Amino acid sequence: MSSTYRRLKHVVFGRPLPSERLEHERLNKKTALAVLSSDAISSVAYATDQILFVLGGAIGLAAVNYVLPISAVIVGLLVLVGLSYRQTVFAYPNGGGSYTVARENLGDMPGLVAAAALLTDYILTVAVSISGGVAAITSAYPSLAPHTVMICSLSILMLATVNMRGVRESGVAFSVPTYAFIAMMLALLGVGAYRYWTGHELATLTAALEVDPATAHKGMSPITGFALVYLLMRGFAEGCAAMTGTEAISNGVMAFKAPAQKNAATTLGWMVAILAIFFLGVSFLAQHYQVMPTTQETVLSILGHHVFGGGPLYYGLQYTTFAVLVLAANTAFADFPRLAGILAGDKYMPRQLAARGDRLAFSNGILALALVAWLLVWMFHGDTNALVPLYAIGVFVCFTLSQAGMVVHWRKTHDSGWKWKAWLNGIGAVATGLVSIIQIVTKFTTGGWIIAVIIPAIILLLRKIHTHYTDFAEEVKFDGQSPINPMHHTVIVPVNGITKATSGALVYATTISSEVVAVYIEVDPRDTERLRADWESWDIGVPLDVVPSPYRSILKPLVEYVANLRMVSPGELVTIVVPEIVPKRWWEHLLHNKTALYIRTAFLFKPNVVVTAIPYLVGHAYRIREMIDHDEDLDSVTGDEDAIVPYGRAS
Repeated sequence: MSSTYRRLKHVVFGRPLPSERLEHERLNKKTALAVLSSDAISSVAYATDQILFVLGGAIGLAAVNYVLPISAVIVGLLVLVGLSYRQTVFAYPNGGGSYTVARENLGDMPGLVAAAALLTDYILTVAVSISGGVAAITSAYPSLAPHTVMICSLSILMLATVNMRGVRESGVAFSVPTYAFIAMMLALLGVGAYRYWTGHELATLTAALEVDPATAHKGMSPITGFALVYLLMRGFAEGCAAMTGTEAISNGVMAFKAPAQKNAATTLGWMVAILAIFFLGVSFLAQHYQVMPTTQETVLSILGHHVFGGGPLYYGLQYTTFAVLVLAANTAFADFPRLAGILAGDKYMPRQLAARGDRLAFSNGILALALVAWLLVWMFHGDTNALVPLYAIGVFVCFTLSQAGMVVHWRKTHDSGWKWKAWLNGIGAVATGLVSIIQIVTKFTTGGWIIAVIIPAIILLLRKIHTHYTDFAEEVKFDGQSPINPMHHTVIVPVNGITKATSGALVYATTISSEVVAVYIEVDPRDTERLRADWESWDIGVPLDVVPSPYRSILKPLVEYVANLRMVSPGELVTIVVPEIVPKRWWEHLLHNKTALYIRTAFLFKPNVVVTAIPYLVGHAYRIREMIDHDEDLDSVTGDEDAIVPYGRAS
């Protein structure tokens, strides 16, 4: 790795942190509220919109008369789920996500259902939050609407980069926008409530919005009682998007500073209270002002115009809404990699996802989430209204499984007060289970069917990965009781001339076996004669075999040569030592063939064949002994003269 690249990486992502710093990367309550609650709190920017979009399409402006009751029911459900997860926080100090609770108490399959639903919802959290944030900006600046996907892409890139720097740094960076949004929402609701109670309305209200609620039903289209109930259920299902992110705190207890469980429970209470007040407040003002969102402007934007009058406070609301919605995706960036790491530890996802990067973050999980979320934004053109129908279905499946698992947990442990705790979780499981059914039924034709297909597909994939790791472990298991039989070992060194690289490879080859053969693939007979003469003059005691290649291929004759050798001696162990030239500068790699790479690939699945590349580093003068004495960075020293570096050591 070049020193320039290393310095750039340190500037962008920060310097590597030792493993013992993991404890110092934990979050206090105020920072955790920004990191783990921004998804839930920011949902007030689109939850009311979704209720009104569904109802308004069928009954027009009369929809505003139902938005507050629906919001109140959702808030009641939110409080119930919050109380249930508070119990989970204390029962599972290492993180009580739906996957952990369901798998431990209900079995592997329910756990995988919860895991698949969570993974899906975290991806949608990024796509919906980013798209919703950009919608806030395009509401204030309509000229930016054609660039929605580009702005979404840059936002995802920014989030991924900040999260790669580590949990604590991302929390500090995201605290300011989150608390700025909370302040602006308090101002919006406070001023709006004051104008309502005192009767001081802004003179800028448009005639289109001056509608008497008592006469609103007169303009609605005819609708039957059953259809109205179904419509209200659909509006309720869409509004439940406000509850996404509620699980994040119970899933991330281990991210809190000690006492982790108490701090997590307190932060969970703050989050539920803030979300409930904001959601009910926005719905109340939307009903009072008779606000209906459009595809060009959100409810918050319209309320901001009415309450603040379009001045600096309005733009402050829009900017902070954009910021918090973009940063709301950070909840997914905090929890998706952690869940993926847990699944990888249980052998249900690639083990690379369990590894922490230089900054103690799950870097591979962060990159995977960013890529998949970007694909969703690109496919749906950054349209929040197109993405939300896919949203929240997985959330309520997880709520249901988690709370059902907690019922089993209390029945098994019989901890203090276990009966009322089990009843609370049981009621929560029944309530969220009914909501899950409502979500699937009412959203199925508007995109919910996609989730109904994706979740089973993810479950099959997780099971397939687990089967692979299980079979792999069985295949490589060795009890250490079987004898190790020695094998005859022949080393082959492919050469294309007598060079320093060839010399280094031969030096290494002669140290691992007494049976060393240099193999030259003949493309031009004239070059062969010159090489034979030079080889005889060199006289190093290593025979040279010439293999004709009438079709000028290098790999095929070499593969056939090794195959013939192993046919003569079936138990033969063959090592192919490949000289590999490593240029000094990155662009110089483009000027050289990657023969060593091709040879490694060609023999990858050949039994009893080992391929070893011996690098010859061009342009590096290593002063190893001097650098060790002075404790210098080996990667930072370069020279202008060539150095013969067989098998990675200075001559």
